[in-house]
Amino acid sequence: MKIFGIAGWSGSGKTTLMVRLLPELIALGLRVSTMKHAHHAFDVDQPGKDSHNHRMAGATEVLITSANRWALMHENRGEPEPSIEELVRHMTPVDLLLIEGFKRSPHPKLEVFRRATGKPLLALDDPSVVAVACDGPVPEVAVPVLDLNQPAVIARFLMTHCSIAGRDIAAGAGS
Repeated sequence: MKIFGIAGWSGSGKTTLMVRLLPELIALGLRVSTMKHAHHAFDVDQPGKDSHNHRMAGATEVLITSANRWALMHENRGEPEPSIEELVRHMTPVDLLLIEGFKRSPHPKLEVFRRATGKPLLALDDPSVVAVACDGPVPEVAVPVLDLNQPAVIARFLMTHCSIAGRDIAAGAGS
């Protein structure tokens, strides 16, 4: 399973790019999963539901399942946040795992950059940033700069960088 990250500062457009990239990659024949890093205490559960009551009573893990989906919630209970490698072990293998966030982790990633955020470029100090997606020129970086508004071009870049052959890439389409 290939792993590639989409990183950048808050407000740069990471989630918007992810949502636009997924259909492009899937149309190219890839099976894609995502991992999203949240910076705040978040909860996918609802107070009053049985699963929430199980967790509040002390369960380390609660698995909820139905005919449509299942979800596994794991409580860290004071333990450190797991590494990306540990989290990936819980994922079903696919062609490409896109990771949103984890901007300080060493996996290869595309930086989503907008000058309007007023934040510095990660690519200047992070050798794991292999390209920058921006809505304008970024002359100060030595990595490829991709148009943030061209998700199909970004999808093909990711596939080439990760050495993944999809239906259309293998057939030479999109060239």
